[in-house]
Amino acid sequence: MQRQLPQLTELKPLLRFGSFNPDRRAARLAKAADIEALRRIARRRTPKPAFDYVDGAAGQELTYRRSREAFDSVELLPHILHGTEHADLSTEIAGFRSALPFGIAPTGFTRFMHAEGEIGGVRAAERAGIPFSLSTMGTRSIEEVRDAAPDAERWFQLYLWRDHAASLDLLQRAKAAGMRTLLVTVDTPAPGQRLRDVRNGMVIPPRITPRTVLDASYRPEWWFNFLTTDSLKFASLSDTSQALAELIASMFDPGLNLDDLAWIREHWDGQLFVKGVLTVEDARRALSVGADGLVVSNHGGRQLDRAPVSLTALAEVREEVGPDVPLILDSGILSGADVVTALCAGADFVLIGRAYLYGLMAGGGQGVSRAIELLAAQIRTTMMLMGAATVADLGPQCMRAPWLERGDRAETL
Repeated sequence: MQRQLPQLTELKPLLRFGSFNPDRRAARLAKAADIEALRRIARRRTPKPAFDYVDGAAGQELTYRRSREAFDSVELLPHILHGTEHADLSTEIAGFRSALPFGIAPTGFTRFMHAEGEIGGVRAAERAGIPFSLSTMGTRSIEEVRDAAPDAERWFQLYLWRDHAASLDLLQRAKAAGMRTLLVTVDTPAPGQRLRDVRNGMVIPPRITPRTVLDASYRPEWWFNFLTTDSLKFASLSDTSQALAELIASMFDPGLNLDDLAWIREHWDGQLFVKGVLTVEDARRALSVGADGLVVSNHGGRQLDRAPVSLTALAEVREEVGPDVPLILDSGILSGADVVTALCAGADFVLIGRAYLYGLMAGGGQGVSRAIELLAAQIRTTMMLMGAATVADLGPQCMRAPWLERGDRAETL
């Protein structure tokens, strides 16, 4: 091997030193290459009880692990020589043209994860042109979220309460705030048993103990934000954190039934999606009272452990309801390839929960925007490699999975 002295003219183009970015949050987020990287940042910067509240699931967390195994078992089929120069990621859902085939799922107690909470989420969604869903258990009110992002596509999530008057008030406020789509969550007759929360001593409202102070001391930004912002509360329901336990008890009622869902349909004239459907029978029942669409969801594995996996239940529900009923998939989405997989398996749209919250915990609203950017880039690359020019090109013919019948797959697009 013949050696020579380095030639400066050859080296000079290679010497590129980036300038120092004084915005350390932006610099930190820019280094995150995927949602898992955001998760690692979130874990470092968020106290353990708050992080585990997001990261954990119910019981032995079997449903959550099986959800990930189902996504990981899928093969996406590349279709070459299709002349696909660009991938259009936009799609129609609930009468809205979303710039991306996913939106932000409703999450409760969000400002416990980061002080920006729902405001950071809805503003990021507004910038990205995707829907943002506000939970009944949100820590900013319907009106606060509207005022923070008046041009965002905002949906509202409602629990089936025993108190119809309280539910009606929320419906009227949501409608007055310009929310056209309602997600009615039906898989919470009781709170799931989340053992990580038990082990961490996590209660709502949170209690400040020597253990939590010690844990938070390693995360000074989180602790400073917690102490210098208003108290955590279900802001659409109460102006104090003292009512949290009482409100949670009223939200989960095992006696609620199909008649209550029919009552909501009677009083809501916008789009209504029933969230928490996992079986063909429940899909039929929800549609029988006038639901416009369904959210196939196991609540991220946070309710019934050993429940069906949303992704595998999706194909059965799609076969039952046919092509015209809008189906949204929720639970288990952690990458753009997961989003594409859900669309191939029969979903019209996807909601992200943990992925959004990892971004929020990692860097507030900037972190949410970074999570959205990462997912969008992964979706675009995946579609281009598959030869799919639009979301409509994706279907069961584009995938192989052990839980799909061979007859459900075609040879070509």
